[in-house]
Amino acid sequence: MTKPDILNELGLRPIINASGTMTTLGASMMVPEAVEAMAAIGPHFVEMGELHKQASRVIAKATDAQAGTVTASTAAGIALAIAACMTGSDLGRIEQLPDITGMKDEVVVQLGHLVDFGHPIDQDIRITGCRVRLIGQATESKIHQLEHALGPNTAAALYVVSHHTARFGMLGLKEFCDACHAQHVPVIVDAASEYDLKKFLADGADLVIYSGHKFLGGPTSGLVAGKKELIRATYLQNHGIGRPMKVGKESICGVMAALEAWGRRDHEAIRAREKAILDLWFDTLSPLTGIEVRISSDPTDNPIERLHVQIDETQTRISAWELASRLAQGPTPVIVRGEYLGSGAFELDPCNQKDGQPEVLLERFKQELETARTQNAGPEESFAEIRRRQAAQLVSWPD
Repeated sequence: MTKPDILNELGLRPIINASGTMTTLGASMMVPEAVEAMAAIGPHFVEMGELHKQASRVIAKATDAQAGTVTASTAAGIALAIAACMTGSDLGRIEQLPDITGMKDEVVVQLGHLVDFGHPIDQDIRITGCRVRLIGQATESKIHQLEHALGPNTAAALYVVSHHTARFGMLGLKEFCDACHAQHVPVIVDAASEYDLKKFLADGADLVIYSGHKFLGGPTSGLVAGKKELIRATYLQNHGIGRPMKVGKESICGVMAALEAWGRRDHEAIRAREKAILDLWFDTLSPLTGIEVRISSDPTDNPIERLHVQIDETQTRISAWELASRLAQGPTPVIVRGEYLGSGAFELDPCNQKDGQPEVLLERFKQELETARTQNAGPEESFAEIRRRQAAQLVSWPD
């Protein structure tokens, strides 16, 4: 049974999450089916290989893949999928990693896909012993650059679908897959935050990795779906570098239940609720002086929208980054989506809002804005100063 006062018992603040499915905030609220499944399997011993087989069937059905496997996280899934392309099902090679002697040891990635989602994605490649082979520039990749980079040492090519990547100029997935397959190179897609569980395999990917704990509402986990022989090799990494990343029986059962619940979910009703929240935010904030708001679509075409809030600090006497920082303080912090802070804006995401929280968010917003207008001479901290302060707080943990 869930303890209603668990946050208070642990000395944690109740967060109003207007940022979205962010790992730093626990990603999402687990669906009841996942919670129940995890509690149900907890007291039992199981044959883990058999449990993984059951999970493979559930993942395959949900994604139209030949097979699937559960990993500790999406980042773990990327590393293990790359290792699978290097070793196949050869147990000797699996135990040999990260010594890559005698193996293909390059992974091709577009420079515009070299993102940081809590850590550098290239670290997921390098942890296997592989080297990163970058193609293109931050703003553009061309097909001849990909074809030139592929060669006898190419173990795999990684394609990243994320709001963090360059928005324009990158090769499309079908074109990317066609070029790689012409030279017998498998394509791995990082689709951690994507709704569509079938699109990327249909477009030609050999392996696709999804997050189990973001939109699916499962426990912290990753799902790898794709071709059976590569999934087998991914699973077998549990006898090699995957052992430190092992996933428990509870997470496997939880994410299986979340996947099945996803297929039954009333997505239209959820969209309607989120739209009502966005309308409330838009109608309340748009009349405020120095605030410009608009509805923004998801950059990777997920069926979600957010409220883009542009701050004119000459009128508000507070910058976007300082307002976001103040909202995140206090006993009831509001965490906004901060990828646009450097350009004087942030976004409000409705997908993880609990009942009553949209209204509390608005009150906090108006209070902080009024305080700034009546007490501030202007922005107090620069964006760079706030970033340095956040970094200092990080490296001072657990103090």
